[in-house]
Amino acid sequence: MLVALWAQDKNGLIGKDNQLPWHLPADLKFFKETTIGKTIVMGRKTFEGMGKRVLPNRQTIVLTRDENYQSDGVLVMHTVEEVLDYANKVNHPVYIIGGALIFKDYLPYCDELLCTLIDEEFDGDIYMPTIDWSQWQLVQTTEGIVDEKNRYAHRYQTFARK
Repeated sequence: MLVALWAQDKNGLIGKDNQLPWHLPADLKFFKETTIGKTIVMGRKTFEGMGKRVLPNRQTIVLTRDENYQSDGVLVMHTVEEVLDYANKVNHPVYIIGGALIFKDYLPYCDELLCTLIDEEFDGDIYMPTIDWSQWQLVQTTEGIVDEKNRYAHRYQTFARK
């Protein structure tokens, strides 16, 4: 099962200079709890934007067109089909976590979408690709807690493919 997992502002912004444009520890905790023990798939730019840091207790797949690309602790794949084959062989959800081009390539294959919607506008340069919402049904919304560490109103939304 493929699941797209991302956070965005109210305008669909997901990044700035290959980083998150906001600081929201509750969403990072949600991400960790959701993906721990699972596989995450990201593009090379996203991986390098994280400082090539491999997140603990997760299998990381980095997608790149560069056939010679290597990095310790990750699986490097080059095609959509490679990831789909991998996802069909494992007994857990595989999470597509970005960036925008990776989301665009994998949205047609996702069974579920997990979106953290932040009720603010931020400055940035990377936006979530257009999603055909007629193919999706909202199945759960959970309001995030706003406090001194999590200053932005946000909610976690789960969508299932119709």
